[in-house]
Amino acid sequence: MQSTGSASRGLAGTPGIGAGNLFLENGSVAPRQLLADVKAGFYVTELMGFGVNMVTGDYSRGAAGLWIENGELTYAVEEVTIAGNLKEMLNNITAIADDLEFRGSVASPTLRIDGMTIAGE
Repeated sequence: MQSTGSASRGLAGTPGIGAGNLFLENGSVAPRQLLADVKAGFYVTELMGFGVNMVTGDYSRGAAGLWIENGELTYAVEEVTIAGNLKEMLNNITAIADDLEFRGSVASPTLRIDGMTIAGE
């Protein structure tokens, strides 16, 4: 077959299928408005680890970010795990902000996903 130019690979190994130029369109609210009615939550700024089991949809990753209290970002949080189910996560996107920025081949504006599990100290 003719190449589509969509291959990707790490530092070692053979090329495989990969995403490029993938983004979620902007929503219609500012990030501050998206946070305004969150009584207690977690604003994720960094993810670590693999992610999702494509058979069951179970999702679990290490995360770091900022704690949200009464609509305000209050303090830094690190070494926690966020978990959920991919289908439920997609169904529980309750708001999409208008702050999309392209810094690489995959981009997204700020999302609000209700109902995920957060664990850690």
